[in-house]
Parts: sequence; C-alpha cells; structure tokens
Amino acid sequence: MKNFLDFLPILAIVPVIAISCEKGDSLSSISGENGRLEELAHEEIVLGKQLDDPYSLQNMEAALKSLYPTKAGRVDLEPTDLYVRFLPKNEDQLQVLEDMGLELLDHPMDYEILKEGDYYHDPDLPEEKITWQYAVVPADFKFPSGFVYETLDRCYITENDPVTRSDDGVDWQEVEREAFRLTGNTSFLEPQTKAERHKPSGRITIVDGNANGGEPFGVAGVKVSCNAFVKFSSTYTDRDGYYEIPVKYSARLRYRLLFRNEKGFSIGFNMVLTHASFSTLGGGPAEGKDVTITRKSDRKLFTRCVVNNTAYDWYSRCEEGGDLGIPAPPKGLRIWLFQKMGSSSACMLKHGAVVDNALVRGFLGDYAGLIKSILPDITLGLKDRDDYSQVYSAACHELAHASHFSQVGKDFWDKYISYILRSFVENGFTTYGDGTTSGAGYCEVGEMWGYYMENKTYNDRYGGTMPNFGNSFWFHPQIFRYLDERGMKCGEIFKALTPEVTDKNKLRAKLLELYPSRKAVINQVFERY
Repeated sequence: MKNFLDFLPILAIVPVIAISCEKGDSLSSISGENGRLEELAHEEIVLGKQLDDPYSLQNMEAALKSLYPTKAGRVDLEPTDLYVRFLPKNEDQLQVLEDMGLELLDHPMDYEILKEGDYYHDPDLPEEKITWQYAVVPADFKFPSGFVYETLDRCYITENDPVTRSDDGVDWQEVEREAFRLTGNTSFLEPQTKAERHKPSGRITIVDGNANGGEPFGVAGVKVSCNAFVKFSSTYTDRDGYYEIPVKYSARLRYRLLFRNEKGFSIGFNMVLTHASFSTLGGGPAEGKDVTITRKSDRKLFTRCVVNNTAYDWYSRCEEGGDLGIPAPPKGLRIWLFQKMGSSSACMLKHGAVVDNALVRGFLGDYAGLIKSILPDITLGLKDRDDYSQVYSAACHELAHASHFSQVGKDFWDKYISYILRSFVENGFTTYGDGTTSGAGYCEVGEMWGYYMENKTYNDRYGGTMPNFGNSFWFHPQIFRYLDERGMKCGEIFKALTPEVTDKNKLRAKLLELYPSRKAVINQVFERY
C-alpha cells in the first residue's frame, strides 16, 4: 500500500508516531561476487517483457521429450506447484497469507527486470491499494475463502516430485537445463563447467567503523530469499551472517533480503506500507553470494541492517541466559524507519496502545482492528544519523521502551503517550514538557529507563566513557546510572518498573521495598536528584 501518509490522517492518533521521543539516494555500492562493486537501485522495480517460464509443466514436458523421446511417454509429469497471485482486500488478508507460511513477492517472477529495486506496485491498481502478491504454492494448496486470486501457471519443480528421486534413468538436472534452452532463457544458465547444481550459500556482513576493529561482522537472523523464475527458496542467516539455501539451482539467481527476523520482529516501510521490507541484492551465481554493507552502501539497506542487528542483539540479551535480565519486547514487534524525520518513538500501536483506548476504539469502530494491524510499534527517525553508532543508539533507546511496555502494559502506555501528546501541543512543541502537568510521572519513569539503557548499551558496545544522553532533561536517568555503578544490575532495576510505579517517588519506594539492604545508596541518589 503506497502513500500511507495520505491515509494515516484518518486515524486521528498518528501524531504520536512523530513525537514520542525527541531523539534528535537511489544507488548503493555493495561488495558483490568476485569482489566487484555492483550498482543497485533501491527504489521501484522496473519490469520489461514477460519471459517464458522454463518451470511450467508444459515446458518441462517438452524438455523431457526432447532429451528422452522414448521415455517421455512412460514418465507422466503432474504439476508439483502452482504459480499464483493474490489481491488482498486489506491488511488482515495479507496477514492471513503470511501466517500460512507463503513467501510473497509484490512483483511477477516471470518478467525481465530492467531496473532492480526494493518494491513494485501494479500500475493498473490505485496506489492506495495493496498490490498483487505473487507466490508459488503446492499443487494441492487449499485457497482461503473470500480471497481474490488467480492461477497463472501450473509448474513442475523436480525437487517437489518424489518420482524424480527414483531410479528412472532420467537426468532431471539436464532436463531442467534443457527447459531453459527451449524457452530462450539460456543466458540464465551457469556455464557448462558449473553444470552441477548448488545450494546457494554465502555470508551477509556489515561494517561498524567504531567496533570489531572496523572488520565486517554478520547481519544476523535476516531472511535471504532467492529465485530463478518460479523456483523460489529462502533461509535465515545465522548470528555470524552465514546462510545456505535448502534448494539446489543451476541457473543464475536474484537475491534479496527480507527484514523479517527469526527473532520475531520485522522492519517495514519504505514508501510502501509492508509488514517487512525487501532490499534487493541483485543477481548472482547459483553457488551463492557474499555481500558486505558499509556506510557507503545504499542508506536504506545500511540502516535496515543496523537496526536488524541492534534488535537481534537486544532480543538475544533478553532471552534466558542473556545478560540484561529483562523481558524482550512483545512478539511480532514492528519497526518503521523514517530517513527524513528526526524524532523516534516506541508508540506500540500495533500492540494496542492508544488504539485499544475506549475513546479511540469508539471513534474507530470496526476499523480499530484493521488499523492496529497496519501500524508500527517503534518508529526510528534517522535524519542526521549517519553512522552505525548513531542508529544503534536510537534503536536501543526505543527497544528499552518496548521491553518496559512488556511489563507495564497498555493502560500505563496510554497515559504515557497521552502526556507526550499534551506536552507536544501545550508546551510549545516540547516533547517531554516540563514535568509539572498531570501524567508527567509516567514520562519521568519511562524516559529515565530509556536513556539509562541507551547509555548503558552504547557503552557496552563501544567502551570508553559512559555517554550522557538525556542527562539535561528534567527527569534524571543519572539515578539508574548511579545505582548501576554501585552494583545494582539493570535487571534488578527493571524489577521496580511495575505498572503501579508511575513517578519518581513511587519508584524510590519500590526500590526500597525490593532492596532494603541497599537503603542507604537508594536514598542517597534520590536525594541528590
């Protein structure tokens, strides 16, 4: 769905996206195969002519007959898969398709690509509507009722047919190559010296100039997707960025990253309203493709990978055995990135904050569920954040809020956001206000935690002197830093951030209740600030 900014005003609640936390080009160069630099567009895909799909049942039958004329009549091919497209009516239907495990592309798989990009919208559809979603499904797929869909072709993919694994004397790899030749797609085939099929493998890495000695490290838990026409497969990178696609190929492939992480969060929005953004990696050999992403790479690709790694590390550190000792953000967290906006937020709209408020739900009526399904939980304003550390810092701040939400819930968050909104409007567009109006305590506790964890995680990664993000505001993240420096772990501090702790005085009382043996230290720091 494009032009979402034209759509959002009807929600009446979206200003919170831009103001919750005031944390103040089309080509990329990425290291491609053989170390060369490949110039890739990351805007809209431009399609050329339609190609003859070698994997159609008809073309595979013709290839079998061409190579084995005496056997063709004795080996009956039945379709293994269907090449289809869906036209979701709304975000709920799109979510149903994703929940069914379908790998969806917003552009057809059997067209020439004149210009690579990250998204496509069918020109015959209004820009505000969800575009056609293309997929390959099993031949016996049960289509959900009430969906608009079209079967484009019946396909035969050898790996999906048990007969091709029997001792029938047919070289199915060569049949597949013959289908490429018969359909005029020989240019896609690897040279004959590389005729053996491969499971594509490689490594996706990124460079943080201020960490790891400036050496590349893995883009963790991100989905690598590739296809040759309708032969489509994907896998996740491991924590070090390595991947191996589970399907074998003998043709050149198109590679892309899908920012739906194995940890359960997704990174969406790049002029198209999606649950998770794609970034193209361009073409590559069947053996696989290595990619190293730097600050000089396409900015969208770079920032998506930084946020991906930041969130992956955050979730890992929140898991059992992790060192933070706090809960992870809620499952299904959705993060949106805004390149030209300076403010960030942990608005938690997808998880019902504000949207489930009785007054707002009364206004939205039946649309409340739909709106919740399309909105973000975290928005990151990336204006003037040019290097890894700056993006990392902002992301950690908002992830800290998302973990806080997991503990305190929607009622707390509604009051928190309501205070932010009132402060923004009533106090000269100052996000945090001056701390004197109703509800300020929710902001006080929340931002103390957010800035403390931003400072802490930044220092954990980059070392040196602990930064002072947030120390100039009327609330005092220094309180948590002081307790930390005197031996109280962040997980112990977090235990005090319960739903009833709605201002600094209640926070002090809760800490004294939980840790009476540290009474002197707790009283000392609260009297100082």
